[in-house]
Amino acid sequence: MDQQKLATYFEEKINAAKIQFERTVECKHTEFDDLYPYMNEQPTFFWYKRYVAWQELLTITKLASELELEWRSFFTKNQILFIDNKVLDAKVLDHWFEECRQES
Repeated sequence: MDQQKLATYFEEKINAAKIQFERTVECKHTEFDDLYPYMNEQPTFFWYKRYVAWQELLTITKLASELELEWRSFFTKNQILFIDNKVLDAKVLDHWFEECRQES
């Protein structure tokens, strides 16, 4: 696969992982809900779903970094700091959209 195709592939994967994570932050339906429909009744399911989406986002950005592909342009400064710190906590959930809302 040439470099341009690889970059395009990763752009699509990064965007998909970002959307998936953002949908979990907003407690919206994701493909993960379809895998475990019986779990929706469990209060811990939303945290579990967020951690799975967060790990997917960390994995794809780590691979992009290792391949020296640009991924940071998809995120705000705060979001990049959260990804670099790798820990999903309430601060990430509370402030993930902060800069995006201020720009609106």
